[in-house]
Amino acid sequence: MGRVTERRRVIRIRDGAVTERPDTLVAEEPLEIRLNGKPLAITMRTPGDDFALAAGFLVSEGVLGSADELQSIVYCAGATADGSNTYNVVDVKTAPGLVLPDINLERNVYTTSSCGLCGKASLDAVRTTARWAIDDTDGGSTPPVRLGTELLACLPDRLRAAQRVFDRTGGLHGAALFSEDGELLDIREDVGRHNAVDKLVGRALQDGRLPLSRAVLLVSGRASFELAQKAVMAGIPVLAAVSAPSSLAVDLAAETGLTLVGFLRGSSMNVYAGEHRVAMRATASQG
Repeated sequence: MGRVTERRRVIRIRDGAVTERPDTLVAEEPLEIRLNGKPLAITMRTPGDDFALAAGFLVSEGVLGSADELQSIVYCAGATADGSNTYNVVDVKTAPGLVLPDINLERNVYTTSSCGLCGKASLDAVRTTARWAIDDTDGGSTPPVRLGTELLACLPDRLRAAQRVFDRTGGLHGAALFSEDGELLDIREDVGRHNAVDKLVGRALQDGRLPLSRAVLLVSGRASFELAQKAVMAGIPVLAAVSAPSSLAVDLAAETGLTLVGFLRGSSMNVYAGEHRVAMRATASQG
């Protein structure tokens, strides 16, 4: 099986001094995801947690929503000269009788480590396929998640402290789930930020924890549309990012009730949608 890190030769230049040494790099390999024996998608990922990645991907596709809808996930033999398994192909079998959504199993979606579900989804598609409503502004019996700005501000440091592979390579995205009290529930690292989120969501599905209706999702980079989509599809009410959101991510958050926080750095942050879940001391003013 592919390793999380690999060693490569590097010429290092520091203050004019030139040295040659091995360097530790994050591994990146393709993973083909098959659904009931038919090719569905290929993603570039960091090897590890492949079954969770595949399961999480299918949650975001609207195929899976609970552990009992998943029959099995297995590795398929890869195409090597000696016939050995590359561990780069997985086949997900759904439970007998499960009705699949209208997805084109022949489309062979190719997702790079940066784009996620490029061009695939739309706001309408997410609204119609999401299994759990996260808009809790109607005064229901369950109070909404409520987060103080002080708690939000400490989450990036907790994520960074748990990124073990990043410490060795400097080349991985991190995604973490926190409780509404700030407890770190799970963390995953991957060369693709969308893969890291899929690994979190897939593990939650396998453990029977969906929807993640009281969790906070924190990502180490920007908040793109596909990450907001994955949060909504997993029933996560709060998505926070240390960098900027995209305009479409903000639109999706506003339409679905997702709380979206960007530029979460130190004590500073921007709340783009779902501000009712953020306890703010000062009265907001336009400017």
